[in-house]
Amino acid sequence: MQILKSISALRSTLAAARKKNKTIGFVPTMGAFHEGHLSLMRACRKQNDIVVVSIFVNPTQFGAGEDFTSYPRDKKNDCLLAKKENLDIIFYPSEKSIYPDRTLTYIDVDKIAGTLCGASRPGHFRGVATVVGKLLNIVAPDTLYLGQKDAQQCAVIQQMVRDLNFPVKVKILPTKREPDGLAISSRNKYLSAQQRREAPVLYQSLCLAKKAIRNRQKSSTKINLLIQKTISKKSSGKVDYIACVDANTLQPLKTIKGKTLITLAVRFGRTRLIDNIIVTDV
Repeated sequence: MQILKSISALRSTLAAARKKNKTIGFVPTMGAFHEGHLSLMRACRKQNDIVVVSIFVNPTQFGAGEDFTSYPRDKKNDCLLAKKENLDIIFYPSEKSIYPDRTLTYIDVDKIAGTLCGASRPGHFRGVATVVGKLLNIVAPDTLYLGQKDAQQCAVIQQMVRDLNFPVKVKILPTKREPDGLAISSRNKYLSAQQRREAPVLYQSLCLAKKAIRNRQKSSTKINLLIQKTISKKSSGKVDYIACVDANTLQPLKTIKGKTLITLAVRFGRTRLIDNIIVTDV
């Protein structure tokens, strides 16, 4: 396994692989690997000749007062886990190499980036789209692997790939969960013991919503209220948003129909957790 920090070194290494007609899969991360990341790596390993994983805590997707400086970083453990997964390359760029002095160019994805998480984290998806666009330009993979837990991020990146004609296939894999249903996330480490006991209510409430839809409840208002009441009753969590939206366009739905994304963000103290499920109305 190679650990490369230079853009030119990475490009040179991958150019040699392409000359041998090897396929390249790419998993972008901010490090602090967990089972969610590892599941993406395993899928990438099965489906490609070369597996590239980037580790870069991207400053432009953090707002004022957010956890950029305290975001979990564990290079040593990440490298150990990466070796176990038989990765080929870890790309570990510096901030200066990704954002040279006087960087003036950013990527804004209209409409879908300003809703849901984007409404309470202005500029977040501008940072996400920009860094992923840069990484796709640097790595030029055949396939990009993302996790469903970050559903809006997936939608933003898919839109960017289409709009800017990136020659890459995007694969979105299911959310990995703890045995009690909590979506695996690097930020789960911030939870107190009591908050960790309460946090599975997010997935529980989504499952109740799915059951209600299966029982012919089609009102998004009533579904949102069911989720809100469940979270309030069983936890100290403070809801940032709950929404039923079209899974492709992220446009809000008054009536549940077609492929629907039910998504939420909830704060436990200073820790903001997100989760979602997709329900297909038949």
